[in-house]
This record gives sequence, structure tokens and C-alpha cells, in this order.
Amino acid sequence: MAAHDGRYAPSPSGPLHLGNLRTALLAWLFARSAGARFLVRIEDLDRGRSRREHEARQLADLAAIGLDWDGEVVRQSERAELYDAAIARLDTYPCYCTRAEIREASQAPHGALPRYPGTCRELTAAQRAEREAAGRRPALRLRVAPGPAVAFTARLLGPQRGPVDDLVVRRNDGTAAYNLAVVVDDADQGVGEVVRGADLVDATPSQLHLHDLLGLPRPTYAHVPLVLGPDGSRLAKRHGSVTLADRAAAGETPERVRARLLASVGLPGDLEEALRIFDPGSLPCEPTMLTPEDLR
Repeated sequence: MAAHDGRYAPSPSGPLHLGNLRTALLAWLFARSAGARFLVRIEDLDRGRSRREHEARQLADLAAIGLDWDGEVVRQSERAELYDAAIARLDTYPCYCTRAEIREASQAPHGALPRYPGTCRELTAAQRAEREAAGRRPALRLRVAPGPAVAFTARLLGPQRGPVDDLVVRRNDGTAAYNLAVVVDDADQGVGEVVRGADLVDATPSQLHLHDLLGLPRPTYAHVPLVLGPDGSRLAKRHGSVTLADRAAAGETPERVRARLLASVGLPGDLEEALRIFDPGSLPCEPTMLTPEDLR
């Protein structure tokens, strides 16, 4: 198993957009240029939004732009036993708070990621019973000891440091939380380098803390620049023709889409040629902003 096995892990809640596809291309290039395996994992823990038809479309789109992967596609929905075993090794407590309550208690500005204020950390048995009698179903939170922020280095972004609070490891519907699942999966699959969008850098300290608590090897991280809509916000359907199917309807082939996405980071459109000259250090750090003309 190579030291830098990589992965791409979409959530099957809808079609991949151009930004998702570019991140997948870069993740493939990072892995293949290191002589490593490239894995695909379907992060389908959100039962309400995940659909097999979306998964099938996503895999077809990845293949259409020329990507291949090693081994079978892994689905998080089929790995509950692994997550349960990891959670059983952690110091957790039940939390009955809603997101609205956490935001209000933390006084976080709108849009900011609120820190958990510790509301349920020291509840008595009687207080827990009262909340459950009122119909509240608890999530499980990790009890994090006060300490220094977690430091790490992210390729392209450089040295980073971030706090870790009492994060949720199991949601109140009984499903493993994202941060716990990705840590267990990356370690179990032998992923040595995680390549993902720069918008996920804030989740990295919590994930590294979980790696350490569970005695799992830390991967390295490359947080690649995002593709933004013309208004400067994260790319979304409201911006226009943002999916491979949209672009096909506009007369653009998958090969042409791939070439445009690779050109946006200074690489040739032919995938084998891009792989031959790929240098992670030459990638831009700034996001790419599409114009209205790009999305017609």
C-alpha cells in the first residue's frame, strides 16, 4: 500500500458541479503523480438526502472526464460497525441541544461556525431524564480536554492552527457524524493524503484530534482552491450551467469541460499530459471565479 494513497469522497445528494469535478481531478493527479492508489468513497450518511441515482450519476461523471479508481467503491452507509467500535473507545456524553440553541448560546455571528458552549457537558442523570421525557433525542459529543489549538500544515495553504471543542461523533438519529466517519474511513482505507476543497480546512483540527485519540496515523492534507460563482459565493445550481449534464446541453463535451477545469489551474487538457507535468507546488492558491459567460 502506497504512503500517499488518495481518495475522492462525494456525498450523493445531487449531481457534481464544476468545482466538485475539478477537486476530483486534482485529487486524482495528486495520487497518481505519487504512484499511489486513488479510491472513491461515497459519503452517504445523510439518509434524508442521499440517493443511489445521484451516486450512479456522480460515478458516471467522474468516468466521463477520464478518471479511474482502484478497488470497489466504498459506502459509509455500510460501515456502521466500524464507526460504532471507534465511538465506544471515546469519552462521550449525550447532548440534547439543537443547532439554534447552540448558535444562540455561543453568540456566534450569522454564518460563522459556532463553538459548543458546553451546555450538556455536566448534566445530572435527572436533567438528562427530564430532556428525554420531553422527547429530545440526544446526540453524542466527544469530551475534549482543554488544551492548545491543533497545529498542522496544509499543502497550498501553509501552516494552520485551529481549536477543537466538544464535537458531535454520533447524531441524534443514531448515525455516525461526518468528522468521526471520515477519520475512521481514511485510516481503514490507508489514505495517506487527503485532497479536498479549501472550505474544509476548518474541520481539519477536529479530525486530527480524533486520529490522535483513536491512535490512528495522521494523513497529510492538501486543501485546493475552490471554484466560485460570478457573485463570489460557492458554486451552486443557481449560478447556471454548473453540472456535466448542463454543459452537455450547452453543447460542451466532457473532454472540453475537463480541459477548461485543468486550464484553470495551469494544466493541459489532456489528462495523461497533465499527469506527466503535474507539480503540486505550482498550483494556484486563489479560488477561480467563473463569469456568467462561463455558465451559459
